[in-house]
Amino acid sequence: MTQPLVAIRSVSKSFGAFQALKDVSLDVHAGEVLCLIGASGSGKTTLLRCINQLTPLDSGGIWLDGELLGVREQHGRLHALSPREIARQRLKTGMVFQRFNLFPHMTALENITEGPVQVQRRSRDEARADAMELLARVGLSAKADAYPAELSGGQQQRVAIARALAMKPMLMLFDEPTSALDPELVGEVLAVMKELAGSGMTMMVVTHELGFAREVADTVVYMDQGAIVESGSAAELLAAPRELRTRSFLSAVI
Repeated sequence: MTQPLVAIRSVSKSFGAFQALKDVSLDVHAGEVLCLIGASGSGKTTLLRCINQLTPLDSGGIWLDGELLGVREQHGRLHALSPREIARQRLKTGMVFQRFNLFPHMTALENITEGPVQVQRRSRDEARADAMELLARVGLSAKADAYPAELSGGQQQRVAIARALAMKPMLMLFDEPTSALDPELVGEVLAVMKELAGSGMTMMVVTHELGFAREVADTVVYMDQGAIVESGSAAELLAAPRELRTRSFLSAVI
């Protein structure tokens, strides 16, 4: 087995008296699509935020592409990385949130080019060309000059996906990307994510869309109360879960 792209080892995180993650260990290999399922508050979003270093760990470690995130081991002790070093590590991941978080005063094209130009110092012409390719990929070539207020929720989320891809990440993190959408708009976002999965992008997806997980996921992980209860292939876990807690959850949502 090759080295995992993401290696999560014994990660725990508490917010006051509430333990959001309890000794979580997980591997994600390059090109794999992993779906995290479970009730709200089960730790799925916190896990993604830890990977993207938006939430610091209490204990354990996360490695991305062989590099320990957030800290450096030196002379047997761990030292926190500087904000600049954390920002460099964060460039390896793209994150798509429930809310689209687009800049309201920028067009779709400008939203996508801002990061490559300002953060990666790429030329504006190169960033614009890449952005137009990404808009075509998500089916929005005709909306390049539209502002977020002129776009539907589904269109805004597709722009947000294109914006994340513009940074050329090796890992895409999706935090319930369809939960804020009207039902008729969910399919257009899932279609883009299916295409992305088919292209070989490594993806970790927090989702309640079990049909998407069944169709696209290589691995499904069920979390409850901050812990991983069960993991397996989509066919195994969604059709014949081993654990009672997993069966109870699936029976309530299917």
